[in-house]
Amino acid sequence: MMQFGTREDIAAPVDHVFAELSDFHAFERSALRRGADVQRVDTLKAAGPGMSWDISFRLRGKQREIKMELSAYEPPTRMVFSSRSTSMGGTMTVDLVALSRGRTRMALDIELVPKTLSAKLLVQSLKLARGNLRKRFRLRVADFANDIEDRYKGAVGDMR
Repeated sequence: MMQFGTREDIAAPVDHVFAELSDFHAFERSALRRGADVQRVDTLKAAGPGMSWDISFRLRGKQREIKMELSAYEPPTRMVFSSRSTSMGGTMTVDLVALSRGRTRMALDIELVPKTLSAKLLVQSLKLARGNLRKRFRLRVADFANDIEDRYKGAVGDMR
């Protein structure tokens, strides 16, 4: 098993941050632009537990296929995504805490659980590169947090 996470303070209200994080269509489009194949496979009309996707992408020279499900959805403070494939399972937890009316702390935690020997070897190689992986993960999350802040500032500026 491998766990890692990060925290970011975002200069935007918790409701705005949650709305950005739960814009599932935007995440689907982003994954498609990066070369992944994303298919929503549930029939839910509104966002909530049970939303699920089949995702296919190339990683380390191999085609990977995972099923992802939104297993917890508690606006505006928490979302938990569960993923599984033939060789690995995992969870991603997003927790939001309102620090003030205009500031939110986002905590993002990921846990990977290998099921097969090859997945265990993959996780072991990730553990060896843990420092670099954590740094890259933190930078990506910080960039995403900055994007949320920028969109919030743009939305507030449009209202004036």
